[in-house]
Amino acid sequence: MTDRRITAEWLQNNAIQAVFDAIERHDDAARVVGGAVRNSLLDKPVADIDIATTAAPSVVAERTERAGLKVIPTGIDHGTVTVISSGVAYEITTLREDIETFGRQAKVRFGRDWTEDARRRDFTMNALYCDRSGAIHDPLGGLTDCLERRVRFIGSARDRIQEDYLRILRFFRIHAAYGNGEPDPEGLTACVHEREGLRSLSAERIGMEMKRLVVAALAPQCLSLMENHGLLEIVTGGVSRIADFTAFRGLAPDVPEVDEPALALAALVGFVDEDMDRLSDRLRLSNSERKRMHGALAAGSELIAKPVDPAAVDTRKLLYRHGRQTSVDGVVLAYSRQSETPLKRDLLELLARLRRTEIPQFPLKGRDLLANGIAPGPDVGRVLERLESCWIESGFALTAKELIGRI
Repeated sequence: MTDRRITAEWLQNNAIQAVFDAIERHDDAARVVGGAVRNSLLDKPVADIDIATTAAPSVVAERTERAGLKVIPTGIDHGTVTVISSGVAYEITTLREDIETFGRQAKVRFGRDWTEDARRRDFTMNALYCDRSGAIHDPLGGLTDCLERRVRFIGSARDRIQEDYLRILRFFRIHAAYGNGEPDPEGLTACVHEREGLRSLSAERIGMEMKRLVVAALAPQCLSLMENHGLLEIVTGGVSRIADFTAFRGLAPDVPEVDEPALALAALVGFVDEDMDRLSDRLRLSNSERKRMHGALAAGSELIAKPVDPAAVDTRKLLYRHGRQTSVDGVVLAYSRQSETPLKRDLLELLARLRRTEIPQFPLKGRDLLANGIAPGPDVGRVLERLESCWIESGFALTAKELIGRI
């Protein structure tokens, strides 16, 4: 135990204390572990709270259910039970130790040794525990690494990676989010040496890590390292645009869109539509993510062809053609692709205009043409399309009556 304590509100609330009350009986202990402890120490938001315990999974389920908490046996055979307390989900896992190690299918047994449980984890900063009072338990010396923002593998970096090759991406992602300065040399060397192992991972697992990596604070630096050492091409299947991505991330925190994974990935690899499809397939992105990438490229394509002059962009025309969010996405993407970018303040003003400008509404419908003598059939669509072009070229000024007069 260290002298350091966590006083975060999430640890003091009744929801988690009720979980501790239920589990900690008959000499069993429970401690929060991993991300929640790390993030609290680094003053970062805490999203998920994981708890480790000496109690067996069946005992955890029995005790928490008896206490009136909702139990979901998410992975009880592997030692994990999810408990809902006051609407908050806590993933509770029994301490484990390796008997045989062979990748993700390592043979383990439940135990009561906190140090052995810590040795199974990936990075020292993730092997920190705190009890219900906030006292930090640091079996492997990870507290110093955490406070100094040093992402370091537990034990042999190559051994940890060979247990699960996703830890290569996690090394870069955790450093991008929490690290400081250059990555740990031993960890970087091991990641480069074992990079071919990335090819064995499922698209879903890679996609999950990449979506979190591209929106992290040090993403440009880490992705550049990955490209220089031959890792990024294995993941994306093509050439990346590190300089463009760096310009894109440089808009944070003024432009919230840079924290959208789909748009960040488009800035990283999207030369043409085929690139968007390739990456969407490789990372198993959702249909909405794929659509957003394509939309951004379409909206930004006419701006990408020439330097973006924010004052000259016809915001109403852009909004009418692409909608509000896609127009904003397109401008941000186009900005990141310019070798000579406009002043950031001018770009922010353009984005502000896009966010507040009313989207024009075309004043005619097919029935208006039918009522004015156009016979039903293909001519309706053709005439409507020509009138819409006239309306757009007029700066959206022509009224319905004026347009009808042009039939």
